[in-house]
Amino acid sequence: MERVTVFGAGSWGTALAVLLARKDLQVKMWSVEKPVVEEMNRNRTNESYLPGIIIPDSVSVYHSIEEALEKATVIVMSVPSQAFRDVVRRILPFVSGTELIVNTAKGIEETSLKRLSEVFYEEADKDFHSNYVALSGPSHAEEVSREIPTTVSVAGIDRNYCERAQDLFMSPRFRVYTNPDLAGVEIGGALKNVIAICTGISDGLGFGDNTKAALMTRGLAEISRLGAAMGANPLTFAGLAGVGDLVVTCTSMHSRNRRFGIEVGKGKTVEEALKTVRMVVEGYRTTGAAYRLGKSAGVTMPITEQAYHVLYEGGNAAESVSRLMMRGKKHEMEEVVGTAYPEW
Repeated sequence: MERVTVFGAGSWGTALAVLLARKDLQVKMWSVEKPVVEEMNRNRTNESYLPGIIIPDSVSVYHSIEEALEKATVIVMSVPSQAFRDVVRRILPFVSGTELIVNTAKGIEETSLKRLSEVFYEEADKDFHSNYVALSGPSHAEEVSREIPTTVSVAGIDRNYCERAQDLFMSPRFRVYTNPDLAGVEIGGALKNVIAICTGISDGLGFGDNTKAALMTRGLAEISRLGAAMGANPLTFAGLAGVGDLVVTCTSMHSRNRRFGIEVGKGKTVEEALKTVRMVVEGYRTTGAAYRLGKSAGVTMPITEQAYHVLYEGGNAAESVSRLMMRGKKHEMEEVVGTAYPEW
C-alpha cells in the first residue's frame, strides 16, 4: 500500500488528502501554518481553506517535514507555485524512500520563467527526474472534497510513473487520464489562470457572456501559441488541462483567480483585490511570467499583455478592453498553431 504525504494544507492539498483517505490509505500532510496543523489534528476540519469538510481520522498533519516524510513512498506537492522550489529543497534530504512525486501546483516560477517540472529537475538528482508527474485539469477542491465527479490528466516523462499516479488517485468520482505532454499540461494549467483573471475583470466591468466567451476562446489561442513555442503539443490544449481547466476556472465562483479579477474590474487595486480573496491567486504572478515569456519567445499574446498592463502598470481595465477590440484586422485562424485553412 502506498504511503502518501501531501505537502500543503490549502484547499487543494486538503481535498486530495481527503480523496486518498477515502480510498483507505494512510495519509500524512504537512503545513507551514501551525494553527492549521493544530486545527486539523484536533477538530478534523480546515475551516480556513476548505470549510464544511470533515478530515478522516486516517489523515495526520505535521509541521515537521522529517516527521511528515517518514516512510513516505509518494509525495503530493500542493504548495503555491512560487514556494515550490523552496519546499523541494527542504524535502529532498528526506526522500530516500520516496518513489513518486505528484505536483498539483499550477504556475510558472516568476524569477526564472521555468515550468515547475524544470524547477524540480534543477533541484533533484537526474535519476529522480522520471519520478515526477504533474496532475492538472478542471478540478475545484470544493467539489472534489464533496465527491462531485471530476476528471483530470497526469503527465510526465515516464509512462510507468504516470500510470502509478493514475492508479493512486482513480476513484468512482475522480477519473484520471494519462498524457505524455508534460510541457503542455503544465502550461495549460498555469496560463488558464491568467485568462480567468481577465474574465473576472470583464464581469467586474459589467460585461456579459459574449465578452467572456471571446476572452476564453482567444485566450486559448494565446495559450496554444506560447505552448507550441515552448515545445508542447497543441492538441493538449483541446483536452482537460487546456480547454477543460480554462472553462471551469473562467466561469466558476470557486475560482479565486476569477474572483480576484472581478474585484479589479470593480475598481479595487491589486492589493485590495488580493486581500479580498485571502488565498493565493496564482494567476497574478503567472501573468507577469507569461508576459515575459511571450516577449522572449516572440509570441503574440494581446490578452496577456493587457492583463499585465492592468495588474502591473496600473492600466485602466475598460481602456484595455477597447485596445483589444480595436486591434488591427485579423483572419481568425492567423497564428493559431496547428491549423491549415484554405486561401480564398
